[in-house]
Amino acid sequence: MKTIIVPVDFSHQSENALKLAAKLAGENKGEIIVLHMLELNYAMISSAESFHPEQMVLMIKGAEKRLGEFLDKPYLKDVKITPVIKHYKVFSEVNEVVKQHNADLIVMGSHGSDGLKELFFGSNAEKVVRNAEVPVLVVKKDRPDFQVDTFVFACDFREESLEVFQKAQEIAGMFGASFRPVYINIPGDSFMSTGEINRQIAKFLDKANAGLEVDIYNDYSVERGVLAYCEALGADLIGVPTHGRRGLSHFFMGSIGEDIANHSSIPVLTFRM
Repeated sequence: MKTIIVPVDFSHQSENALKLAAKLAGENKGEIIVLHMLELNYAMISSAESFHPEQMVLMIKGAEKRLGEFLDKPYLKDVKITPVIKHYKVFSEVNEVVKQHNADLIVMGSHGSDGLKELFFGSNAEKVVRNAEVPVLVVKKDRPDFQVDTFVFACDFREESLEVFQKAQEIAGMFGASFRPVYINIPGDSFMSTGEINRQIAKFLDKANAGLEVDIYNDYSVERGVLAYCEALGADLIGVPTHGRRGLSHFFMGSIGEDIANHSSIPVLTFRM
């Protein structure tokens, strides 16, 4: 976590993310890339007839001024900050910024139970999370004492989850946290017997070369199971894989991953598969 990207829209939610990122950067002698997306009219950036250079300059200057004021905070005093302003609607620019600065984490603020749907430029936020090539930490509240002692990683323990599982384990090590992988067993088509689950987990851990114990938690839905398990355990961070272009709405099945991010009061760290 040497280079952290924080998308901001000047809201309280994005400031919560910025505060948490500042804490992580300070602890790891890292830097923060503060990314603001200009909300430009589509015609302005695609049509020569509607393009007014002087208007564009004014908008950029205004955004730079506001961003400078937003970053004038005591908690950023000793943190290296690089402000970046990009165009609205160009989601690939987030990954371009990731590559340009060799970033290894994105921290994003979220609006309460609305979760990702209203994040810094509306429903487009899910596209950023869905396509991000690095882990994305979603946080809802101001967490000045953020510390990860227990990191729960919810997984289906199939081979396609192997890489993100190992990445999650690595991040748990960076935090010095206890890594607690869990499988949520639910009724219906996804139900597996104890023997089936244990065999699948054992095969997965062997490929991961991980000498870990995996908890199996039974509930009526994956979301309820993950949240109940984390609450009982007193978890500080929840990790979930995402499925690239299909995004959070296809973690495990249905809209489970999105529901976890939306309804969890605990910070959620997503990993693109």
